[in-house]
Amino acid sequence: MDILWMLWIVPAVTVVTAVEETLMDSTTATAELGWTVYPVSGSSDNSWEEVSGYDENMNTIRTYQVCNVFDNNQNNWVRTKYIRRRGAQRIHVEMKFSVRDCSSIPNVPGSCKETFNLYYYESDADTATRTSPAWMENPWIKVDTIAADESFSQVDLGGRVMKINTEVRSFGPVSRSGFYLAFQDYGGCMSLIAVRVFYRKCPRIITNGALFQETLSGAESTSLVAARGVCIPNAEEVDVPIKLYCNGDGEWMVPIGRCMCKSGNEAVENGTVCRACASGSFKPTQGDESCLQCPINSRTTSEGAINCVCRNGYYRTDSDPLQMPCTTVPSAPQTVISSVNETSVMLEWTPPRDSGGREDVVFNIICKSCGGGRGGCTRCGDNVQFLPRQLGLTESRVYISDLLAHTQYTFEVQAVNGVSDQSPYSPQYASVNITTNQAAPSTVSIMHQVSRTVDSITLSWSQPDQPNGVILDYELQYYEKDQSEYNSTTVRSQTNTVVIRGLRPGSIYVFQVRARTVAGFGRYSGKLYFQTMTEEEYNTSIQEKLPLIIGSAAAGLVFLIAVVVIIIVCNRRRGFDRADSEYTDKLQHYTSGHMTPGMKIYIDPFTYEDPNEAVREFAKEIDITCVKIEQVIGAGEFGEVCSGNLRLPGKREMFVAIKTLKSGYTEKQRRDFLSEASIMGQFDHPNVIRLEGVVTKSSPVMIVTEFMENGSLDSFLRQNDGQFTVIQLVGMLRGIASGMKYLADMNYVHRDLAARNILVNSNLVCKVSDFGLSRFLEDDTSDPTYTSALGGKIPIRWTAPEAIQYRKFTSASDVWSYGIVMWEVMSYGERPYWDMTNQDVINAIEQDYRLPPPMDCPSALHQLMLDCWQKDRNNRPKFSQIVNNLDKMIRNPNSLKAMTPLSSGVHLPLLDRSIPDFSSFSTVDEWLDAIKMGQYKDNFASADFTTFDVVSQMTMDDILRVGVTLAGHQKKILNSVQMMRAQMNQIQSVEVHAMRRQGADSRQPTRLWSQNHGSQT
Repeated sequence: MDILWMLWIVPAVTVVTAVEETLMDSTTATAELGWTVYPVSGSSDNSWEEVSGYDENMNTIRTYQVCNVFDNNQNNWVRTKYIRRRGAQRIHVEMKFSVRDCSSIPNVPGSCKETFNLYYYESDADTATRTSPAWMENPWIKVDTIAADESFSQVDLGGRVMKINTEVRSFGPVSRSGFYLAFQDYGGCMSLIAVRVFYRKCPRIITNGALFQETLSGAESTSLVAARGVCIPNAEEVDVPIKLYCNGDGEWMVPIGRCMCKSGNEAVENGTVCRACASGSFKPTQGDESCLQCPINSRTTSEGAINCVCRNGYYRTDSDPLQMPCTTVPSAPQTVISSVNETSVMLEWTPPRDSGGREDVVFNIICKSCGGGRGGCTRCGDNVQFLPRQLGLTESRVYISDLLAHTQYTFEVQAVNGVSDQSPYSPQYASVNITTNQAAPSTVSIMHQVSRTVDSITLSWSQPDQPNGVILDYELQYYEKDQSEYNSTTVRSQTNTVVIRGLRPGSIYVFQVRARTVAGFGRYSGKLYFQTMTEEEYNTSIQEKLPLIIGSAAAGLVFLIAVVVIIIVCNRRRGFDRADSEYTDKLQHYTSGHMTPGMKIYIDPFTYEDPNEAVREFAKEIDITCVKIEQVIGAGEFGEVCSGNLRLPGKREMFVAIKTLKSGYTEKQRRDFLSEASIMGQFDHPNVIRLEGVVTKSSPVMIVTEFMENGSLDSFLRQNDGQFTVIQLVGMLRGIASGMKYLADMNYVHRDLAARNILVNSNLVCKVSDFGLSRFLEDDTSDPTYTSALGGKIPIRWTAPEAIQYRKFTSASDVWSYGIVMWEVMSYGERPYWDMTNQDVINAIEQDYRLPPPMDCPSALHQLMLDCWQKDRNNRPKFSQIVNNLDKMIRNPNSLKAMTPLSSGVHLPLLDRSIPDFSSFSTVDEWLDAIKMGQYKDNFASADFTTFDVVSQMTMDDILRVGVTLAGHQKKILNSVQMMRAQMNQIQSVEVHAMRRQGADSRQPTRLWSQNHGSQT
């Protein structure tokens, strides 16, 4: 009869019973047991004797009894028949017996016992005889001395009450085929009623998602036998191989690891079955969770779904959880209201009636100018300003300025949300038509000196960018530099040229000009400085030209006129080129073929003899009492960077960033510190950091700028990896390009354009900042980003090759840097060229290598990057073209969905250092060990994937075929194989280049995608 044992399996609470297998049971004998006794029965009165008896249920059984307590030195043995162990290593013996109480026997001697001994003897065959093995403890092995818990005695009624004891003993390890048991009586009165011999094993069980087969217990009572579980169908192991341990009592214990139902399957029947999710439900991840019903507007196409597919017209973004309902695009905004004020307009509207089921609705403004020409309506130019911005508005209002006067405009207010870029249709919009009013002309930006004498200067200027009507005349204001502006003189001119006479020789004058229409005067232009000639200069000029005049007199009137022209031109050049004039370097030079009409031109503050003059000219002085520092947020080159508040008289308090100059500075450090303010103060664009002012008359010296809540673009992207849509990233790039177009139009070259030097505010508006490198290339720095090149410090990874080799910095070199910024943005702040050394980068660029597209980068954007990285700077796009390209992408989101196919190699990273280089290994086995996939060596060998050439061509089907079933291992091996393929392509390309340099056949093709402007030949 089996004994039930209770067992708890952790963590699954499951009650199971230990399994007992019986090897011998004396109670089941139907005839005599026939055990061997010693001494032989009949030869002595003290031998064991087999008799019939009854168990506690009065069933007839065969027993052995002995009772000879009056003789000393009793040694009575009884031996069982041969018992086969059937693989068991530990044997259990259950004995039922009764013992007569020695005190109840009259006149019993002191040698009477109430105990007996249990022995066993192992043998590979049934070879025992009446004399072998010998009847003694050796060779027999003693298990234990068995004592009765209760004994019986004589009763008053003359009957005998038998009390049955039950004892269990175990022994092991046993290793031979079988064994015998023996019971030794040495002076007692007892009956051996029943003997059962058995072994234990842990039962077959399903727990923790795995099946464990029956397992024999160990040889010792403390033994733990490990059993490996097999995951039930549609389940897979988690973390470590799943195990249970079987103890000596046949109980499972010490669970390690577990199996969980795969995605698309749920646990049922107390975790013993993984059932596929029914149609209309899904389970996205591995685990114990139940299947979920498909969210609204989605469905499944089969059982066992891991996600639900959106119905037609509904979409889900990459960041939306799979449990979220599918959503659609919003309806159009409602009731757009316009309020026109001269050449600006305030638009307000009501949010759309239907948001598409999402809360991330934003608004885009499309501006079209409808001037009535043959071309109809056209998109507005970059000069139109939108506050707070044109795209991604979170509030339902926008202020639009810098429109043309007396012009009809159409404004489309688009409503978009997170899934609008997935819809094949354009966003729905509401439109409004407005006509601007009369307005004063815009500022005259370009003015240059035509000629000068000792007492006169001839000036000319261009018409304002936005005349806003017919220009009636111009007003020119001028005064000597050392005098007050209140002592200025004004002259009117109906043309854009004027001769100012009656000036003092060798004096510097300040000039400003403004235009007038019927709407009134526009604003004055910026101040420009021009100087009359001194008497000495004039006389010298005449003396130098006099021989030419005399020598030309004989040639007649035509030559005389030519000489006069030459003198005038030379006088003009003399005025620009004189080295000792204190303001010569900062006089403005304009070349109509290179400048946009009406554009203000950047003035280098270092051309001022006194740089403090440039600070006073371009940066507004702020009283230190208006600045309140709140906290330190970083450290700069010259001191701390803080955040705080600025409260100017008559204006609302604003949050600002404050750069401070550390105490103990030198005059050069102060000059260098303030030079950035002199540069920044000349810029006024929504995508260029705005200077609020400087504090120079108090300590500490400060530069105060607008505060950008999200800090530098590179760190912001790294902190929000994968959190933005492609449209949002393109919007950021468009803002940076717009800011750089403005700087390029001003003839300003940044020289250090990088994501670390772009700041981001709370509305994701990106602004160009850090205008120090344009002057401090020669300064020493410990920053490894800036590496010496031709005597200066250059950010190699961001710098165009001509700037590295020849220090030729232009807007075209800034365009190269912008391409690197595009790569940084699309890779969420990845370091360009990874951990390659600067010299490796220079060599790679020289060999026409270019960065590959970041993950999920649209091919249109990567193509624009490659355009920016053209080796010939004349072939690179202008920033105006870049802005136009990005605008087209934003207007047509479908153009951003095309990805470069993997087969072309474009997705393979250039010199990716995160995966081991296969060329450093001699065998495939070494390579597998290096990528920690050594457990598949035999699989690869069996499938004949034994060379790198063969392995490099493996596909996902091949990886499955060799027996790699875990998804993580599949991905790791596939990535490594792709990297091996890319490295082989790169090696081949280098060899082709070497052959070409040695004069080999230049027609030999190369497979490396990144050469020759990204085209695979």
